[in-house]
Amino acid sequence: MKKQMNRFTSCLSFSLLFLLSACSSHTISSLPQNNEPLINAQCANDEPRESMIIPVESQQDLEEELAGLNQLGAWNNTGSKQTAQQEETVYDFPVTINPQVEFYLDLFQNRQKEYFQHWLERSTKYLPVIRRELAAAGLPQDLAYLAMIESGYNPSAYSHAHAAGLWQFIRGTGRLYGLRIDSWVDERREPEKATKAAAAYLKNLYERFGDWQLAVAGYNAGEGKIEKAIKKYNSRDFWELAQHKYLRLETKRYVPKLIAAIIIARSPEEYGFTDLQYQQPVAYDLIDVPPRTDLRAIATSGKTTLKTIHSLNNELRKNLTPPCAGRYQVRIPAGSHDMVAANLTRLQPVVSTGFATHKVRRGETLSHISRRYGTTLTNLLKANNLHSSRLKIGQRLRVPYQITKYVLLKKGQKGRRFAANKKNGRKAFHTLLKGETLSSVSRQYHVPLELLVQWNNISNVRKVRAGKKLAIYLARKSSAAQTANLKTETGAAALSLVDIKKQQPQNGSISLQTASEISYYKVRHGDSLWKIARKFQVSTHDIRRWNGLRNNKIKPGKKLMIKKS
Repeated sequence: MKKQMNRFTSCLSFSLLFLLSACSSHTISSLPQNNEPLINAQCANDEPRESMIIPVESQQDLEEELAGLNQLGAWNNTGSKQTAQQEETVYDFPVTINPQVEFYLDLFQNRQKEYFQHWLERSTKYLPVIRRELAAAGLPQDLAYLAMIESGYNPSAYSHAHAAGLWQFIRGTGRLYGLRIDSWVDERREPEKATKAAAAYLKNLYERFGDWQLAVAGYNAGEGKIEKAIKKYNSRDFWELAQHKYLRLETKRYVPKLIAAIIIARSPEEYGFTDLQYQQPVAYDLIDVPPRTDLRAIATSGKTTLKTIHSLNNELRKNLTPPCAGRYQVRIPAGSHDMVAANLTRLQPVVSTGFATHKVRRGETLSHISRRYGTTLTNLLKANNLHSSRLKIGQRLRVPYQITKYVLLKKGQKGRRFAANKKNGRKAFHTLLKGETLSSVSRQYHVPLELLVQWNNISNVRKVRAGKKLAIYLARKSSAAQTANLKTETGAAALSLVDIKKQQPQNGSISLQTASEISYYKVRHGDSLWKIARKFQVSTHDIRRWNGLRNNKIKPGKKLMIKKS
């Protein structure tokens, strides 16, 4: 769609979508851009898992369809008579039989029959929820098939116009009707909540125009466009408005396409759709979990797959629940609530390190690469045995990342939930300094952020303040970057400064630092990088390098890391 704008790709692709969606309705990781190496969901716990399905029409398909519509001549309310089957069926959406509707009836039964059959088979997975919400809003049940021409009943559908979900909301309209859309959650992709929003929007459109054909045209083009067409031609008849060029053909086709979909979906056998393999409706239980809970932990607890948890929680954009205050409701397979609740207390994380390969491109620096992969300069230097930050074009770097898997402890076996046990690791502490965040601490010690949150029973990451002592569970063979300036349970220094210096590169341009040697400075109005460098008796070059700055431009409010010499 969408609202308040003309969307060139308003309706479903009838050629590309089926092939893509037949492969997978729920993808785990996003497509790589600019040859970017993927650290996919099997490796990085918080990897975004945006949908790879982009239901847009190819230019050739669009041109062929529009050319066919143009050959039909005038758009009007007259045409062939209804068939006997159509006359026996009672529709609650105004059905008109004219050349444009017959065009789509023929299209769905012949050239695009395979695609339409796939959508019919998938429709039963979501129709119970859609019909329930339409009934609750007092709307026509036939509007359930609007989701068919919008997305093919694919909750992961995403268009080049940035519309998403079963009902293809753009961000602005989705938020206007109560959907949460941020970097963690996109409720446009959650069928039940998106349907509630679509029902509310359709109801408002009908109250505004008093006609269902105009309402669905407004759902596609935006209510403002339809309102202007009504005023321009002094008519509230969709077919009369369609005779003029003011409405785009992509909007005009939306209504006959919906009517044809309703007619066939209500009596599929009459139109040659037999032996349909209908999918079962979605069934699930709900369970409350803490912030930043790994979906793998939930899958392991329920003895199911990550793909299953993804499909039930399609609105989650990462493999973690949001880091918000309070707990988050996660959908799990029906009948598994008690098992998941019990097993979550028996989970033991197993953290290991994997490596991706990055090929250095022109203009890239270690700082740029470390930010891109969410790691540290120190980790890159150590992983590649580098003694200098100088890089060569084409050079291949090993990029370390954490892999967290979850295993279930045996019944009766005691162990820390979400923590390393004493046999395989040791407990240490880090006192949060001013300017530090949980994310920076997790990067500093190369431990997953969600484990850091769960080890310390943190319910709201936004309320963690400087001075808080954080418990960190380290493997016995931990690196200097992990153990620097930590204190063990006995209070002894985990690694002395002398030991740290012994492990530093002799000629390297970047050295390891303990937390006590790092401070943060908040840029104020009138500050310049040169003034700050003089204040701390360091060079501007060092400040740029420590903070990954490309030039000397800084803005008030930015926090700069300063490493004391």
